[in-house]
Amino acid sequence: MSDDNYCAPSVTEGEAPTPEQPAGPPFAECVLCREPTEHPESTKGITLCPVCEWREAERTACSG
Repeated sequence: MSDDNYCAPSVTEGEAPTPEQPAGPPFAECVLCREPTEHPESTKGITLCPVCEWREAERTACSG
């Protein structure tokens, strides 16, 4: 097995990679950082992205 092409980039030189759009319905944006969430836009209430949701859980767990 050759290690020459093990981590070869799939993008040709001079071409910038483009981020992939998530498949599915339009997603709501996070109320804190405005990043897309895992929830559809039709979700009612406060929507948080996974990162902000995790941070919020840390804050509530430590406040006691």
